[in-house]
Amino acid sequence: MEDKISAIKQWLGNDAINIFGIQFSGKDTLGVPLAEKLGAKFISSGDLVRSAMKSSDDQRIRQAAIDSQQGILTPTDEFRQLIAPHLSDKQLSNQPLVLGSVGRWIGEEEVVMEALERGGHRLKAVIVLNISEDEVWRRWEQVKDERNGGRADDISKERVQRRLDEYAEKTVPVIQKYHQLGLALDVDAGGTIKHTFDSAIDQLYRLAGR
Repeated sequence: MEDKISAIKQWLGNDAINIFGIQFSGKDTLGVPLAEKLGAKFISSGDLVRSAMKSSDDQRIRQAAIDSQQGILTPTDEFRQLIAPHLSDKQLSNQPLVLGSVGRWIGEEEVVMEALERGGHRLKAVIVLNISEDEVWRRWEQVKDERNGGRADDISKERVQRRLDEYAEKTVPVIQKYHQLGLALDVDAGGTIKHTFDSAIDQLYRLAGR
């Protein structure tokens, strides 16, 4: 495993990996340790949007952050204003990036790739975590006692369903675009955390060896 990680690090350089997946597929659960193993910085678009509610004076950005807690994706204009400059930040140019579902509406993949290029990165791979909707609801039930202090968009069944609908309508076309570009790697995330991590490493290793 360490040999594979070393090869991936050499291949990745200071470039970027983006991770997509339906609700409860484990994007952060994979992204955080993957970034740690690769010496990368983990950036979640959800965390950035939610932090804007506390720090931004722009009412549109603040409203987008509030909407995100209801399971509503950030509109593209607000996404571009909030996320794109962060990805272009020269302070990030000397380290690789692992992105957590950054750019979830069709067309935003171009915003992400252009912003990364301006920041000295190139998008090298897009990991797609695949689980069934039945598994989504099983995991939702499994953590129901833990949600009171967690994310607002995970609290109610209605909000989770809204995010599933948004994913199918708005994010699946983005993933299809990445498949067309030859960047997408499908990973079965229906098993254990270790299985998902090992599968992602195997996929990245194969891509690095092409």
